[in-house]
Amino acid sequence: MQIPELYNLYLQYTSIQTDTRKIKQDDLFFALKGPNFNGNQFALQAITAGAAYAIVDEAIATANERIIQVPDVLQALQELAHHHRKQFIGTDKNIPFIAVTGSNGKTTSKELIHAVLSSSYTTYTTAGNLNNHIGIPLTILKIKQDAEIAIIEMGANHQKEIEGYCVYTMPTHGVITNCGKAHLEGFGGEEGIRKGKGELFDYLRLNSGTAFVMWDYDYLQEMSIGIPNLVTYGTHDATVTGHVKDSSELLSVSISSGADIDDIKTNLVGEYNLPNVLLAVAIGKYFNVPGEKIKAALEDYVPSNSRSQLIKKDGNHIILDAYNANPTSMKAAIDNFARMDGMDKVLILGGMMELGNESLHEHQNLVDLISTYPWKSVVLVGGDFKRTNHPYLYFDNSTQAKVWFHTQHFNGSNILIKGSRSTQMEKVLE
Repeated sequence: MQIPELYNLYLQYTSIQTDTRKIKQDDLFFALKGPNFNGNQFALQAITAGAAYAIVDEAIATANERIIQVPDVLQALQELAHHHRKQFIGTDKNIPFIAVTGSNGKTTSKELIHAVLSSSYTTYTTAGNLNNHIGIPLTILKIKQDAEIAIIEMGANHQKEIEGYCVYTMPTHGVITNCGKAHLEGFGGEEGIRKGKGELFDYLRLNSGTAFVMWDYDYLQEMSIGIPNLVTYGTHDATVTGHVKDSSELLSVSISSGADIDDIKTNLVGEYNLPNVLLAVAIGKYFNVPGEKIKAALEDYVPSNSRSQLIKKDGNHIILDAYNANPTSMKAAIDNFARMDGMDKVLILGGMMELGNESLHEHQNLVDLISTYPWKSVVLVGGDFKRTNHPYLYFDNSTQAKVWFHTQHFNGSNILIKGSRSTQMEKVLE
């Protein structure tokens, strides 16, 4: 079956599923394959569960007219998304597609941008962090014809990945939040990270796109050279400028220029979220969202999913930032936590992943940074923290750390819990 034919089928059955456990009546089931699973083996099960059709790339022993075979299911999914994306290009409808990538802050930025733009436009965006080679086409295929703006988050851990996403996402606008020490192993070092993330700017440069650029970062200024349309944000010399008004508990931001907005009192923790807030303001102003709506949207946004969450429990102030971690975000979180008001500060940090040969060095750097501040307690969990030289408590996993935490009966303490997704540091609070 050719993509146009498959698209006609999609127009009849617009809900797509890749997991038979979540099949609903009249879904289209795409039988994806991975290292530990083969969706082709569950095609008939999907049909029995209510799927209208199952798209496979292997012969199925039992014939069924509702099973459609293609050369490659993943490629078919991505080409279908590309075909759908092109339906939003034309003289009568040409909606902005904003791509968001970066080493840190991309999901928070995406959520803040969505909060601002959806106050004035019918806006579709990536759910959660479905930002990879499967999640991005699924996100695109959930965009309906009433869309006025789409926001697509792009994650990557190696070069040429962002370039591939741009082929079927076709972004008209884009932002690289930053280029930090994340996925060093896959990208091949910091220069490789900039090259890989810069593939988004390369696409915008070649396709007369618009880039939103954090002007405080010299490397992003350099990476954006040649892009025809730039909108800048930062603490100075930018289209939209602002600064931290207060970060003793939750972050408050003052806008200095580019938008007539009173101080924004967010529900975010940490000065490191300033660029994310300024980006959302800059994008809101660019798309003519009224200042009062920008302010209200940013103040109403409450982080979830273990991202910069402030939790008040048992008399403690707990910062749960356990969705992801890399050397850059860890350093920012530790420094910010050390500067925040409050006594009896407790650090509970999980190991960082995908750092390759730099892993032990980067973990030791963090231990050395921790030692420069006074803490009530420090707990290190998993990863290469085990191989570092330090005087702190160490546990192999978050389950062990949870047992320790609940025996301490903390009250009136300030606690930071952060780590890579695989360490599941949120379990400490369970």
